[in-house]
Amino acid sequence: MTSSRKKLKQAKRWVVKLGSALLTDRGCGLKHELLDNWIRQIAELNNNGIETVIVSSGAVAEGISRLKWKKRPTSVHKLQAAAAVGQMGLIQAYETGFQKYGIQTAQILLTHEDVANRERYLNARTSLSTLISLNVIPIINENDSVAIDEIRFGDNDTLAGMVANLIDADALLLLTDQLGLYTADPDKDKNAEFIEEASVDDPKLEEFAGEGSALGRGGMRTKIKAARIAAKSGAFTVIASGHTEDVILKVAFAENIGTLFSASSTSVNAKRLWLAGQGKLKGTVTIDDGAVNALVKQGKSLLPVGIKAMSGDFQRGEIIACVDENGSEVARGLANFNASQTKLIMGKSTKDIRDILGAIEDDELIHRDNLLVN
Repeated sequence: MTSSRKKLKQAKRWVVKLGSALLTDRGCGLKHELLDNWIRQIAELNNNGIETVIVSSGAVAEGISRLKWKKRPTSVHKLQAAAAVGQMGLIQAYETGFQKYGIQTAQILLTHEDVANRERYLNARTSLSTLISLNVIPIINENDSVAIDEIRFGDNDTLAGMVANLIDADALLLLTDQLGLYTADPDKDKNAEFIEEASVDDPKLEEFAGEGSALGRGGMRTKIKAARIAAKSGAFTVIASGHTEDVILKVAFAENIGTLFSASSTSVNAKRLWLAGQGKLKGTVTIDDGAVNALVKQGKSLLPVGIKAMSGDFQRGEIIACVDENGSEVARGLANFNASQTKLIMGKSTKDIRDILGAIEDDELIHRDNLLVN
């Protein structure tokens, strides 16, 4: 057993994500027998004092089946309708399954706005923490019935990574129809090698990522993204096949299955953790080499003098990205000035800023306390 697997065995709070490819029979309703099997395993973890939160896909696919549609619609409104119908069956299946073990469940539906807004993020965090303390297992899904393209997470892998941050999970388990991550698509390349362990910081991971299935929106690329999000709070991530016998128990007790992503060596504080989980940014500023050095190596705030260009229509307090002159994101944070003000003061010294804007509360565009460096 590797040192990472030994640490994984000590995890006491898990997020388990179940994907559409596992939960549904190619869009023809839920696989109740398999779901009951995963529920049994999670109930056993619960009996062993291990806390579990479930992020579950399957509502849209279940709704498509219930509405007797032959294929997944492309219309957002029809997808929302399918999610609303399917969510009933999905939650009913979980509730019935866990009742056999005397375990209460709770339904939590989230949209991107619930984590993009700092106050709502904290409310969601408190709600989940309270449910866990009451020994209730939350069943979380993206609120597809009201979400639209501008506010949706886009996949439940990303949502699972964010939930791991929300509840300070020790580990994230992404169950899929693949054994884990390979160096290439094993269905197309017979020379593809299985990856047992990897660092979330390895830049080669993107080369191994594939596309999602027809039923789900996630692929290996989104799972790697989720692992990196979870790692911000120090959580391990395992990608494993939901078809492996007792997979949840085996992973939790550190058997060598699936691909294990080691967490970053250091985690970040709560505010920076929230910043790390944001997928929707309101704007971008391009900064010069001096500003990059000040942020990355010296831990300083971002001053307007280091800004060379900007884009977006952001307001004070909204999240913007800081990119270098090659377009690579080096940091993100909360803007102290809106887009119009930033356009006027970019490249200017602090003295010039006061002359241009008059009395101001802040000298920095982003204060270091509200800044997350990549």
